[in-house]
Amino acid sequence: MAVQAHILVVEDEDALATLLQYNLEKEGYDVAVASDGEEGLLKVDERMPDLLVLDWMLPKVSGIEICRRLRNRPDTRNLPIIMLTARGEESDRVRGLDMGADDYLTKPFSTVELAARIRAVLRRIRPGLADDAITHGDIVMDRVAHRVRRGGSEVHLGPTEFRLLDHLMQHPRRVFSREQLLDAVWGSDVYVEARTVDVHVGRLRKALSIGDGPNPIRTVRSAGYSLDLEA
Repeated sequence: MAVQAHILVVEDEDALATLLQYNLEKEGYDVAVASDGEEGLLKVDERMPDLLVLDWMLPKVSGIEICRRLRNRPDTRNLPIIMLTARGEESDRVRGLDMGADDYLTKPFSTVELAARIRAVLRRIRPGLADDAITHGDIVMDRVAHRVRRGGSEVHLGPTEFRLLDHLMQHPRRVFSREQLLDAVWGSDVYVEARTVDVHVGRLRKALSIGDGPNPIRTVRSAGYSLDLEA
């Protein structure tokens, strides 16, 4: 990212907090974690985050109370907040949004969806921090317009091929196995056969081909795929 957004995750489930930190750092964010409401408020005071991922049910100070307090302070009134909760009732969602949350995810959720929600909130509220366009070689991806160009020519991609290219462009020259791509593009909570990756990689490769030149999507035998324009 051009400017690395600082995200604070306040979540008392250690396994989930670790998973969120790992996946958000993989997305290019600078991530801090707090395990209860009091620690969360202290970390906000120590270093103002660009966005807060906040669990509803927390020890010491609840997420909804943190949201209320931050909205009442002039320095944190406009801090983007995404709430996480096991509460799925519509009245609870409305209450969370009424308290000032910018968005709301009900557990269980996929980390792919959370990353998309974070991008959307940052784009809307802190546009300077939204990683809207990325480039690798002669490939340019505009996430807002959902458009891809290669060598100045428009490349037409379906939604899955777009997400696949997005992931590969964030990690150029890195080789990903089918299973890693399934997890990153489809989400770990969705069952899709590994062979499906081959189909979508084939479509992406065809869309990116220019004449007889080398294709940027490289197959690494018995390992997986990578985006490598220099191969």
